[in-house]
Amino acid sequence: MNNYKKYQELLSTVEREIIPQLAEVDETALYNQGRVLEAFKECRVDETSFYDSTGYGYNDIGREQLDRLYALVFGSEAALVRSQFVSGTHAISCCLYSVLSPGDRLVSLTGKPYDTLQKALGLTAALPGDLASQNITYDEVDLTAGLDQKKLAKVLTEKPKAVLIQRSRGYAGRRALTVEDIKELTAAVKKHSPDSIVFVDNCYGEFVDEREPCHVGVDLLAGSLIKNPGAGLAPLGGYVAGRADLVEKAAWRLTAPGLGSDIGAMPGVKRLFFQGLFQAPHQVGQALKGMMLAAALFARLGYTVSPKPGEKRGDIVQAVQLGDPQLLQSFCRAVQSASPVDSHLTPQPAPMPGYRDEVIMAAGTFVQGASSEFSADAPLRPPYQVFMQGGLTYEHVKLALATVLDRLEISPTS
Repeated sequence: MNNYKKYQELLSTVEREIIPQLAEVDETALYNQGRVLEAFKECRVDETSFYDSTGYGYNDIGREQLDRLYALVFGSEAALVRSQFVSGTHAISCCLYSVLSPGDRLVSLTGKPYDTLQKALGLTAALPGDLASQNITYDEVDLTAGLDQKKLAKVLTEKPKAVLIQRSRGYAGRRALTVEDIKELTAAVKKHSPDSIVFVDNCYGEFVDEREPCHVGVDLLAGSLIKNPGAGLAPLGGYVAGRADLVEKAAWRLTAPGLGSDIGAMPGVKRLFFQGLFQAPHQVGQALKGMMLAAALFARLGYTVSPKPGEKRGDIVQAVQLGDPQLLQSFCRAVQSASPVDSHLTPQPAPMPGYRDEVIMAAGTFVQGASSEFSADAPLRPPYQVFMQGGLTYEHVKLALATVLDRLEISPTS
């Protein structure tokens, strides 16, 4: 608490400046909590929903309820929620591999995808089984700065089988997309190429808005349960939602053709999946408030931040451009030292599977790699931006920010 007391006046001053924004977050959380509660009631969730299944997992009523629950919450025809998804990238890959066949074309409308997905697409190096090796062609255009009809029309001339929209920024400098942005892109795609499947990487964006991408016409989306929808309770897993036929294709890719969503035991996790989804609107609100405070704080201190204070947000990520590799490492180490788990450890830059550059990760989290919990990470490459995300409680983010300020030797009177 010593760090917080040292910077309490500065943090309180910044917080007062963003009171209207914080109130808007609370209103969105309340609305989404109501949506989720109604979905739980409609699905008649009860104690038996949490019972374990074994073996093949046939006739798992709780699993089927969970799928229906996600479909209702995410505005889709069907959903697939499984502990067998090992990451968001795995769930996304299952979707892309299930809807694309040799000779098909995939177009990204948000520029180059996140680092881990680039390998699955075959963009960094030839890997056996990647999409490029299956004669699936790839093209991209960056429309995150605004819808350019000419660029879109050009890239859709050949009527791609699917288009990819990455909602969050990843490690890019671009802004995250709002649901309204996604609605506009989806409508434009359907105008130029009606049969193209619109797929959204929904990671980090769930419950930031009062709507989800399927509510505005998206065909298919996927995400991770150790990000927003798991609320820090889900220990693993991922989800897919969208058109029923496309969701089942993804299920066939996860299990096997003919088995699909009818199989897959999930012992020991269903209660956490249900409870995590129920708490997600509130937890996402806590994370958003923490990131809004961080944006206003570091902007006040003269750093370039994205999103900027007051800017409409599409995800729970906050980028701060530090401009120096040593400063970047100090920032992440301060976050680690203010974490509830592994606070005594010192993060070091290191190679990580799926990433082009060494990455430093501060993640003293209860669930390994859980971005729903407050964490900070960054690739060691210019302009040396740190990416913060998550926060189970707003209070924890405030305490951690005070530790960061102290580690960076910021004056309390700044």
